[in-house]
Amino acid sequence: MVKLGEQIMLKTNTHSLTKDLVGNKLQCISCHLKGSDDKPGTASGIGTFVDTATAFPAYSKREKTVQTLQNRINNCFMRSMDGKRPIVDTEASIAMATYITWLSTGKTINLNEKRPCGPSNSERWAKNIKKFTKIQKKAKHTNYTNGKKLFTQKCISCHGVQGQGIASFPPLWGKDKTNHSLSYNTGAGMSKLNKGAAWVQSNMPLYQGDSLSNQEAADIMLYVNAQPRADFDLKKGLQTNNNMGYYNSKVLEEKHSVRSNFKALGLDIDKIRGDKKIK
Repeated sequence: MVKLGEQIMLKTNTHSLTKDLVGNKLQCISCHLKGSDDKPGTASGIGTFVDTATAFPAYSKREKTVQTLQNRINNCFMRSMDGKRPIVDTEASIAMATYITWLSTGKTINLNEKRPCGPSNSERWAKNIKKFTKIQKKAKHTNYTNGKKLFTQKCISCHGVQGQGIASFPPLWGKDKTNHSLSYNTGAGMSKLNKGAAWVQSNMPLYQGDSLSNQEAADIMLYVNAQPRADFDLKKGLQTNNNMGYYNSKVLEEKHSVRSNFKALGLDIDKIRGDKKIK
């Protein structure tokens, strides 16, 4: 089960157990990066899987319930994977949780009552979200144009000029020839201007984490997340009642768009971009 979970993490959008649940071209390793052992989620930056299992069950402000590790993993399919939520206790769900739990072998249980996040980066994550919230609230069109410039300088060699991704490197926005989304939707953590910047500063450019300044990370994600991407509607991410199983959340309605994500920080997407191309 550990090996099966690892394979799903590596090939989420093509693995036989999960491909029908993924709506884009991402895999778990797109955000949970490989470490020196070449295993998914073992890199030390924000998003590491190492010691994550020690924090669960953990309270989630988003769902307003105590979440199991399987809950946390499965909910990612609706957001980062722009797909459907797997059913808890199915083979794929158990395998992914087993792999992440295996990475915490020997670690001390340290349940997190504040957020569903492992102890290695919990406080850093919270601190950086606050930091980038303050920075992004001050964003202007010049930050958008600077983000585009920085993206061209530091990001296109892996992610492409149009954010479409190159080879094994993940797409950041856009659609394929069949009009399907290539990347995460507006309900994903990466789509939030503060959370996306916190993750990018910690992990990017690849193997050069923490090399971007606060403003560079903020401007890059201002540019990336100002591009068109799929809206998020929680109800569409849940499978039909006959197939879904129990959804452990007190929040049953949630919608986001590029426009609403910017508005959440007091920003007008039209002014930031300098056009009216976002619906």
